[in-house]
Amino acid sequence: MSATGSVPTSTFMAGDGSGYERQMGRWSRILAPLFVDFAGISEGEHVLDVGCGTGSLAFTLSQNPNVRNISAIDYSPIYVEYAKRLNKDPRVQFQVGDACALPFEDATFDHCASLLVLAFIPRADLAVREMRRVTRPGGTVAGSMWDARGGLIMSRIFWDTAAMLDQRAVERRARAYSRPMTRPGDLARAWRDAGFRDTSDAMITIRMDFADFEDFWTPMEGKDGPFAEYVSTLSIEGRSKLRDAVRLAYLDGENDGARSYAATAWVVKGRVPEQ
Repeated sequence: MSATGSVPTSTFMAGDGSGYERQMGRWSRILAPLFVDFAGISEGEHVLDVGCGTGSLAFTLSQNPNVRNISAIDYSPIYVEYAKRLNKDPRVQFQVGDACALPFEDATFDHCASLLVLAFIPRADLAVREMRRVTRPGGTVAGSMWDARGGLIMSRIFWDTAAMLDQRAVERRARAYSRPMTRPGDLARAWRDAGFRDTSDAMITIRMDFADFEDFWTPMEGKDGPFAEYVSTLSIEGRSKLRDAVRLAYLDGENDGARSYAATAWVVKGRVPEQ
């Protein structure tokens, strides 16, 4: 729990840093440079990454020598420790932190950004206001989330197949596809409601390339994220049945091998009003 009282700060199941890398981190690394370009974060004395996970955004920011210092926080100690082990740049500092109660003074950062985390924060509106609070007047705050219902094909393959086999998956699918911050206009509304100026939003599409079905499926039996969380509730028989059905959807009438699926993220940016 957190400063929000009885409301959990994060609903994302976090169990293993390397498992998260295979589940989502590898795609975050592809999305992060495109997101930074959209946000226009080309320089800054101090930049904050909120919900850093295993470090995709922070490490992307560190590739720019015009960014002097990068702070990165995540609610999961497991992911923070994983990112620390990967980090070789003294400009980057990882720490455990609550997006709804950021441990920084007002106007500490030149810019702030959040990559693929806001949908898993029940009080995302509070997290957005916190990002504004810790960013200086005139600084940029940017956010992104997958278009879960209309733009994430790998997710639809999993949940649509699971929903045909299990009524509980129908309910989980509905939750996954209707999370706040994943629907058209959600991010832009949140930014306007938080009082940002010059707010603009867009879409960024990448490709998720899988080597074969095992590459697609193995993270589903891991310890991280909503797919694995659901699979962990199944019996051995139920898990096998789901795996076989998802495999048929992945193969789609062809031999096993590489597949490439589109993945679209909503992105938004805004400027903290000048005093």
